[in-house]
Amino acid sequence: MNRFLKSLTTISLVASATILVAMMLLTALDVGLRYLVNSPIPGGLELVEFMMAIIIPFSLVVTAYEKAHIEVDMLLEKVPAGLQETVGCLTDATSLVFYSMITWQGFLYISEQCESGLTSAVLLIPQYPFVASLTSAFAVLTTITLFFVFQRISALITKWIP
Repeated sequence: MNRFLKSLTTISLVASATILVAMMLLTALDVGLRYLVNSPIPGGLELVEFMMAIIIPFSLVVTAYEKAHIEVDMLLEKVPAGLQETVGCLTDATSLVFYSMITWQGFLYISEQCESGLTSAVLLIPQYPFVASLTSAFAVLTTITLFFVFQRISALITKWIP
């Protein structure tokens, strides 16, 4: 399972990094054309917004897998390690609930977007593929968090039950 999650994380990393580079090039080209020939790229801002809808959730996947989220542990560092692990498990379980709800609502929202046929204002790009991208990233994030919750529960059980 860990190998599968690692491969999903690698795909997320490559996707977000590639989109980030494309977004930087698009922004630089848009600004350059605006100042050099007074003609920006039509829909450039829309494309950047859509790219951000891909970069952010897929970056969250990588951050979650590497356990690189920022933690404020001023209080927890003063309590026993067993309690720290229990609080970590509860925190991961709470995150799992929220990620699951976002994923579930995302799948519902994809169907709404498909039915409505909503597109962007300038380029008329359908919005549902980007909602689907965001939802798929949160589905992976939910899976990773579920895996970590099971790992923490297993560690707690082995620690408390001899």
